[in-house]
Amino acid sequence: MDTRSEKLFFVNDYCETAHPEILKRISETAGEKNPGYGLDGWCASAAGKIRAACDCPRAEVYFFAGGTQTNQVVIDTVLRPFEGVVSADSGHVGVHEAGAIEYTGHKVLTLPGSRDASGAPEGKLRAAELKAFLEGFYADGNHEHMVFPGMVYISHPTEYGTLYTTKELEELREVCAGFEIPLYLDGARLAYALACAEDDPGLPTLPDIARLTDVFYVGGTKCGAMFGEAAVFTKGNMPFRFATRVKQHGAMLAKGWLTGVQFDALFSDGLYCELGANAIRTAKRLRAAMKEKGYRFLVESPTNQLIVVLENRKMKKLAEKVEFSFWEKIDDTHTAVRFCTSWGTGDEEIDRLIDIL
Repeated sequence: MDTRSEKLFFVNDYCETAHPEILKRISETAGEKNPGYGLDGWCASAAGKIRAACDCPRAEVYFFAGGTQTNQVVIDTVLRPFEGVVSADSGHVGVHEAGAIEYTGHKVLTLPGSRDASGAPEGKLRAAELKAFLEGFYADGNHEHMVFPGMVYISHPTEYGTLYTTKELEELREVCAGFEIPLYLDGARLAYALACAEDDPGLPTLPDIARLTDVFYVGGTKCGAMFGEAAVFTKGNMPFRFATRVKQHGAMLAKGWLTGVQFDALFSDGLYCELGANAIRTAKRLRAAMKEKGYRFLVESPTNQLIVVLENRKMKKLAEKVEFSFWEKIDDTHTAVRFCTSWGTGDEEIDRLIDIL
């Protein structure tokens, strides 16, 4: 059944099934027989390519089906029972994962996300605020009765599409090291962050991320794969009996080679970088056109998420021809909405959207 709409679709960056090369690779494995649970040659090959791209030979890689699943399993297995995870108040684990972290018995400890010089939200954790929070916790004479901060969670890009600089990551790393807690980076949209780093030397590369975090994941679902995320433990620090813990969470994929095949393709011939670059290139075109037409941005995002403030009547009119996502209510007459480009966004789609705008 053809369910395609005549409307343009800019709701998210995982609306297309998968890049043709990935579909081709999966199709080619149709007659293969592989061992289950990720103990196959495809997963081994993909893990090796990810280690090479990270310049991190010690990295231990485990493949999951989706982002919330990855966050829940990683956070739960790294934390001790009495610990929680520190996140910006806009962090995905605290807002848009339906309490998945709390469901495992761990609290999300939120700090206010950063704002830029104009007061616009950025959604980043700042090292100074993190340090003050941790110092304040241990200075509290009653801290033995409280949830201990046992891990720091950030996402890159953030929920607002903003990016951490290498310097900001280094500062967070220093604070985490000082308190002996791990730094975890959610990379659901990592391809788009890395594409921005190609033009900005102040942004971290994949080897920088591997060096400065204890664990992170390489997003596939939102970056060209049919599904899949690759969790990377960078310091030989994968939790004890990790595969068994994954199984307990119901997160072990029997046909694990299907994630391996996809990541093997993504990390062959620069495909992951190519897909990220397409989203950023098309987002730049759309951003420039929106600015030229006088649209107001809620936040200045360099990535593929464009969050604009629309007058409600204008929003309803646009919605007749374009699918986009609600972000937040601004006031009684204005709403912030998000337009998202992806690895598969074409120039013709951008041309049509610009005409409609």
